[in-house]
Amino acid sequence: MFFHAVYFYPREAAQPGDAEALAAGCRTLAAIPGLTFFKVGHTAGTPREVVDNGYAVALLTAFEDTAGHDVYQDHPVHLAFIAANKHLWSSVRVHDSIVE
Repeated sequence: MFFHAVYFYPREAAQPGDAEALAAGCRTLAAIPGLTFFKVGHTAGTPREVVDNGYAVALLTAFEDTAGHDVYQDHPVHLAFIAANKHLWSSVRVHDSIVE
């Protein structure tokens, strides 16, 4: 199984509602075939030194295999999401994992 976790960090001039707009944009990605798990969330604000609470939106997805992920990356819905929403983040951190 291939897990793809994406963490979107707010832009410096973030406005109220930006995180919600970005989360709504992320939800459009659920239409892409091949997803076996799909969730959108926000930081839990866990007060521990090792926890990164700087992101605004988390996108957590899984695919059966790397090939499914590769289809997702080039899918027109994914490309449209990036084009329509990239103004809402300053940076993105991606964590891809192969799990048994």
